[in-house]
Amino acid sequence: MEQCKIINLYSLDETIAKELLLKYTYPWEVLPHIEEFILEIGKSLPKDEYKKIGEDVWIHKTATVFESSYIKGPAIICKNAEVRHCAFIRGKAIVGEEAVVGNSTELKNVILFNKVQVPHYNYVGDSILGYKAHMGAGSITSNVKSDKTLVVIKGKNEKIETNIKKVGAMLGDKVEVGCGSVLNPGTIVGKNTIIYPLSSVRGVVQENSIYKTKTEIIEKYND
Repeated sequence: MEQCKIINLYSLDETIAKELLLKYTYPWEVLPHIEEFILEIGKSLPKDEYKKIGEDVWIHKTATVFESSYIKGPAIICKNAEVRHCAFIRGKAIVGEEAVVGNSTELKNVILFNKVQVPHYNYVGDSILGYKAHMGAGSITSNVKSDKTLVVIKGKNEKIETNIKKVGAMLGDKVEVGCGSVLNPGTIVGKNTIIYPLSSVRGVVQENSIYKTKTEIIEKYND
């Protein structure tokens, strides 16, 4: 499934994790290695730009982190990022430049590219969100199947076994997810796609689409 490949979903120059992503073909293959990568590069981050807080948490000096937020390492908060009131970062998280982690948003084992916004009551776990991706209020990534079996990526005519129990959503660059939507385990959303509010999404959604319902997905025409 070509549309699921890292090179077709993401602008790799828009993340500090470019080196990690280039090692793999599909984004879910990266998930088991996020923690190790953060620990590796954290030690080499410029000390005049980043300050180390607590155990393995590196925060850029231009980032805004509210006192009421909680960040567990390993984690990297990049330049001009904003971690707002009561945000809960459970570890193994990269928050890109100018990204926003908002009120009561929870992150775990994620890569947020630059300028990603998860600003209101979002749960993002075992997921990778591309450049300028945005999740509306209350939208979440579901990362474990109800029967606890391994996640399978399902396209229209083919499927890929991940051999991983926890896989959330892989959102390409500039994806817009409407408020109150649930992205089911193993959801892949191509670049420049819009997900309508209150959607329950699973499988692979093509780039440049508008997802209205499971049976109504139309092409998006860009000006």
